[in-house]
Amino acid sequence: MWIRINDTVEVTTGQDRGTRGKVLRLDRVAGKLVVEHVNRVYKHVRRSQKNPQGGRLSMEMPISVSNVALVCEKCSAAARMGARHLEDGSKERYCKKCGAGNGQIAPAKARYAKK
Repeated sequence: MWIRINDTVEVTTGQDRGTRGKVLRLDRVAGKLVVEHVNRVYKHVRRSQKNPQGGRLSMEMPISVSNVALVCEKCSAAARMGARHLEDGSKERYCKKCGAGNGQIAPAKARYAKK
C-alpha cells in the first residue's frame, strides 16, 4: 500500500466518486482508510452530561483502499503509483503517468545502489 496519512487521494468508485480529500487515518491490516469529507454518516447521540443536547454527529467512516487513487503532486492527476530504486539505493514511489517522484518509501541500502 503506497498511501500514507496526509496524502491527497481521489475516490474512484461509490457514492463519493470524483471527490478529492486528505487521508486522516489508515488501517493497513483491514485495508481501509478514512478520507476527509468522504463516506459521511450520522451517529445519533443520546443526551448525557458529556453531550447535554444530544442529536446527530456527522462523521467519516472508512472506505477500502482499492476504491481510491493517489493524486500525483506534479501532474495533479489521480494515477497509479509504482516503486523504484534511486542511484543511492533508496526506494521511492513514483507516478506512472508522468514519472515524477512522490516521496521516499525506504532508506538507502548499499546493495541497491547503482555503481
